[in-house]
Amino acid sequence: MRLQELGHAICKARFSRGLTQAALAAAAGVSRTTLNRLENGLFPDLGVKKLQALLAQVGLKLSLQPAIEPARPDFIRMACTTASVSYRSSLTEDELVRALLDGRIPAGKKPHFRTLLDEAPLPLLNGLLDEARRWTKAGRVEKNLDRIAREAGASRRIDKWLTTA
Repeated sequence: MRLQELGHAICKARFSRGLTQAALAAAAGVSRTTLNRLENGLFPDLGVKKLQALLAQVGLKLSLQPAIEPARPDFIRMACTTASVSYRSSLTEDELVRALLDGRIPAGKKPHFRTLLDEAPLPLLNGLLDEARRWTKAGRVEKNLDRIAREAGASRRIDKWLTTA
């Protein structure tokens, strides 16, 4: 489970309880900025105690369960591998996820994104898009991906692919 999934679950639970970010943050003892960044998938890391405090305030808890179902393909990892195959430095999973959620390409990674968007098989891009969509508002990842494609100079028609994905 990625931190982005937890942030999205906290956001949904907060809305269902009618809480504002400020109220939840105060009750859990974290800043509203921290909560906002967590809910938007942009917080790099959060301690277990802070996470447990937030979860408790919205009626959720963190638990470990044995993996019974077969693992889904990790489209984030596969996309990073595809994007990095021709380059000395690698595109990290955190860099990719952050870019999908905020629409900004990390410094020095434009070629990686151009390679990913131009050369990755469409099923991989569709899986990546589906995975990232689970962590944010509808349409946000598509908008950010279109922005990334234009900034990176991708030649694949992202706007057409996005309408069929």
